[in-house]
Parts: sequence; C-alpha cells; structure tokens
Amino acid sequence: MLSVLDIFRIGIGPSSSHTVGPMRIARRFVRALEKAGELPQVERVAVELQGSLALTGIGHGTVDATILGLAGFRPERTDPDEAAAALRGVDADKCLALGGVDGGHRRIRFERAKDIDLAGHVIPDLHPNGMVLRAYDASGKLLREGTYFSTGGGFVASQAQLKKPPKDDQVKAGAKVPHPFGSAAELLALCDAHGLSVAELILANEDAMRPREQTVAGLDRIAQAMDGCIDRGLTQRGILPGGLKVQRRAPDLWDKLSGNPLSNEREQLFDWLNCYAMAVNEENAAGGRVVTAPTNGAAGIIPAVIRFYCKTADDADCAEKRRLFLLTAGAVGLLYKQRASISGAEMGCQGEVGVACSMAAGGLAALWGATPHQVASAAEIGMEHNLGLTCDPVGGLVQVPCIERNAIGAVKAVNAARLALHRTGAESLVTLDQVIETMRQTGLDMSNKYKETSQGGLAVNVVEC
Repeated sequence: MLSVLDIFRIGIGPSSSHTVGPMRIARRFVRALEKAGELPQVERVAVELQGSLALTGIGHGTVDATILGLAGFRPERTDPDEAAAALRGVDADKCLALGGVDGGHRRIRFERAKDIDLAGHVIPDLHPNGMVLRAYDASGKLLREGTYFSTGGGFVASQAQLKKPPKDDQVKAGAKVPHPFGSAAELLALCDAHGLSVAELILANEDAMRPREQTVAGLDRIAQAMDGCIDRGLTQRGILPGGLKVQRRAPDLWDKLSGNPLSNEREQLFDWLNCYAMAVNEENAAGGRVVTAPTNGAAGIIPAVIRFYCKTADDADCAEKRRLFLLTAGAVGLLYKQRASISGAEMGCQGEVGVACSMAAGGLAALWGATPHQVASAAEIGMEHNLGLTCDPVGGLVQVPCIERNAIGAVKAVNAARLALHRTGAESLVTLDQVIETMRQTGLDMSNKYKETSQGGLAVNVVEC
C-alpha cells in the first residue's frame, strides 16, 4: 500500500511528471555513481529525454529540472530563487558540480544544448516519459547508463522496476497494514465491516507506516504548503514566463472579491473557487512551490476547495477538517494510482484534472458528513464527467488551458459532492471502480497527440504569440 503522503508531495512547478520526476531521476543517477565509487572518474554526463519529456520538455521545465537534479537539488527542498541562480551559474560557466548541493565535488563541463538531447521521436513502450542518462570517463568510456521513467505525480521508476513483474509477496504488501485494499469495492467493504469512515480507515493504515503524530504533521505540512501557494498566487502580478504572454488574473479577482465579501450573488461561489485555483496554477506556471494533488498540472483543485470550505480565520476545527479532507481525497488518489495512472502522458488530462476533481469531490463529501458509499459516489461523478479530457498544452506550457481547467475542475468537484449527497436509496449505476477502469481504457485508446505532447488539440489550433 502506498501512503497518502506519497500522493501529496511538495515540489516546484510547472509539472510533477516533467519537473519533479526528472529532477528526482537525475539526482538518483548521480547518487548511484557516487555509491559505486565512479563519481571521481566522470568527465561527461549525457541525458536523453524521450517522448513527452522531450516534446513538451522546454515549456514544462524538464531541461532545467534535469540540470538541477544532477546538481543535487531535491524538489521538496528546492527554493525557486536558489534554483534559478544555480541554473544561471551553470549556463554562464559551462560547468556543473555533480551532486554539489549534497556536498559532491565532481565538477564537469556541461552545456545544456550539447549534453541534453530532446529525443521526441522516441516513444518508449513502458511509459512515454522516458529518460536515459549516461556517464563517461576522460577516455570516452561509458561508466554507467540508466533508463528511468517519470510515471506521474512525481513518482519515478527504473526500467528494471517497470519490467519486473511483482512477486507474490509484493502483491500482498498490503498485509503490512491493517486494512489493505486494491479497489473501491474492497475499501467500502472494509469501512462497512469495521464501522469506519474512509478517513479513519486510511489513518489506521498510515499508523502502520509511522507514528500518528508524524502523519498528522505531514498532513498539516501539506495543507500549509497549499495555503502558502494560494497566498503567494494572490499577490503576484505580471506576465507568466514562456512567451505566451499570459497575464496573472488571480490577484485582480481577489481584490474584487475582498472588496465585496458579503455579496448575495450566488454565482460568487464560482469566483472564490476560480480565484484560489488560478492562484495556485499561476504560481505553478511560474515555477513556484506547489503540492502535487495528485500532479502539478492539477495542483489547484484540491487547495481551492479546501480553502473555501475549511475556513482559516475563525474556524477552530479548521486543522481537523483539512486532515479529514486530505485523508479521504488521498484514499481516492491511491485507487487511481494503483488501478490506472495519474500521468497526463499516459491518460491525458483526465488522469490529472479528472483525478484531482474526483479526489476533491470525495474529500468535500466527507467534510459534509457523507457515508463512505456517498464519498465513492462523489468521486465517481467527479471523474465520470471528465472522461476523455485531453492534455493539449499550448506551446508546451502549463498555462493554456491548464490554469482555467483547474478552476473549472474545482467548481465541478463541488457539484459532484452535492449530487452524491442528494442521492438516496438506490446505489449509483456506475461504480468508482468502473469509472477508474473506463478512464484507464480511454487513456490507452487516446491518440498520443492528445497526451501531453502539444501535437494536437488547442496546442496546434492556437497561434503562439
């Protein structure tokens, strides 16, 4: 069983699969060199970015993230300003200190245009987000080669890990927690059998992984990072980087809403959710600190819903409500991660915004007192109406349509939760397991040009300015 703390990761924008994952992979490769005693012999490192990592790698920050990973940066601890300074230094000096942030001392010549190959024509069979890293000595001899994949949400795997079928004891790894589940049906049956809410069951599983206080601290840290991202996004103005000249809109909307907070206009609910979601995703587009929820491209939906429905000022139970929300939403995210994928390069945007909408719907339903079955229904509705959603970022940037798509996803999540709570009597005709499987099959059938390659949809019909 994965942990909900694996689903929610603090990192930097603009993409968990294209920024966070490659940074982790590059750092992992350098640490492998160091562990094998090969680091002192390295004279050159060459990186081949494949598939979606190459096709949208420039706009998604993959090249920069790879360089930062080679230098030893870790996504969860990276300060965007410090990272920018490090990149300027590498480009100016044409030198890179491998693992330098971790104390490594091996400086090599490095030029991004020469040493990082954007091999967009190579689409790996195992996963479309492939990376091959090679280290050479002074004579040109290959010291080490590694093939890795960024599988979405900041998760990474080596070629050997993806190729190797799980052993029986790995399949049964859920036995290490008191309530292992591999499907929504199993999760609901466990909740019924033990009289537990989804959040209570997940928390019991988390207790088997670490002390309760560490889990609570982790959840609070995630909530605080989400809040901090919203707060920063509400104050930063100007044009987002990348060349599309997209103007930040969240601060102006925030000023308008703050000036008239008691408006009776019902539609203002949309404005608040839009404002918070766009604040996060504008920060993400600018390379700021965000929480994968479950990815960076969909990072605004869950924070927006939590911010609006878990008041931060006069609500004494705010922290507890946020934990309930995150535990429940995390359970839904675990199901998608285990049974399908949260990678836009595999599933299209249904696997990012669709999953985030589903998670937020389940979390909000729980906050409103839903039963476990109503939580599952809310999550199902949240995904059902995102099925087939494509990932077609204009200019390879996580801006158009991504920022507004998060705003729409937040509103849709709230509606899904309300529909589920209004359901009485008969069970939903479509189960959460069925909609997850449908998403998986739809993603497999979807053309590659609609899966984070910027080769179809809006990406080819919108003229870049």
